[in-house]
Amino acid sequence: MAASISDDDIIRKRLLIDGDGIGDDKRISTLMKTFMKWCNTPGSEEESNATYQRMLAQLAQCEHAMEKTQLIHNMNIHEINNYEQLYTDIEQSIEDAHTKIGDCKQELQHAKRVRKNRQEYDALAKVIQQHPDRQQTMRRLEELQKELKTLKDSREGLEAKMEMRQKQFHVLVTSIHELQAMLEEDEKDEDEEEQMDTGSST
Repeated sequence: MAASISDDDIIRKRLLIDGDGIGDDKRISTLMKTFMKWCNTPGSEEESNATYQRMLAQLAQCEHAMEKTQLIHNMNIHEINNYEQLYTDIEQSIEDAHTKIGDCKQELQHAKRVRKNRQEYDALAKVIQQHPDRQQTMRRLEELQKELKTLKDSREGLEAKMEMRQKQFHVLVTSIHELQAMLEEDEKDEDEEEQMDTGSST
């Protein structure tokens, strides 16, 4: 792991030196060689100034490359931060999605229970509708009680009429017996009178 980090550091430093990869490290090496030669090799003032100006131009190019590389490096860091934030947002979204899925599962279970209870209630309501309610039962009971009272009154009336008819029949039978006795008595009297008349004529 340390070797890998060391390699990364080497690559990063090389990129900082090399700039955008078009030979900035070589340009710096050339600048260093030119500078050493300029310091150690005597020459005319004109040649020295020309070399000095050339080194300034090379140094400006190196500085520009360094600034460009630093800018790219900063942009890369910014992109890395953006990716890390995006990764964090994605993880949060995934966690929120899991939470929402859990909530949806609970809501689904609740909906299933509500649906099951509603079906049971509907089935019970159908059973209840098949039977009369309390008011209808009470009305029917009152009607039956009225019918029973009417039948009872009718029976009592019929019994009273029957009793009266029995008494009338008894009176009638008694009257018939009395009438029959009277008729028999009359016939007996007539027979006795006839016998008396017959005896007197002889």
